[in-house]
Amino acid sequence: MAPIPTPPADPQDSPDTYVGLDAEQAERQAHGRGWSTVRQLPPGAIITMEYRSGRLNFEVADGTVTRCWKG
Repeated sequence: MAPIPTPPADPQDSPDTYVGLDAEQAERQAHGRGWSTVRQLPPGAIITMEYRSGRLNFEVADGTVTRCWKG
C-alpha cells in the first residue's frame, strides 16, 4: 500500500489581517505571503467544504474583504 502523502504546511499568516482590505490588494498580499490559491467569493456563496492546503478564501462585498478563512 502506498504511503499517504503529507500536504504542505500553510503559510504562517493570520486570516484576520485581510478583513477590511481591498480585495485585489488582499489577494496580492496573500500570494506574496505564500498562499498558492486565493479564492474570492460573494457573501452567501454556496461552496464545497473540502479543505485544500495552501488556499485562502475571501468573502468579498463591494470590493472589500469581509471574512477570510483557510482551506
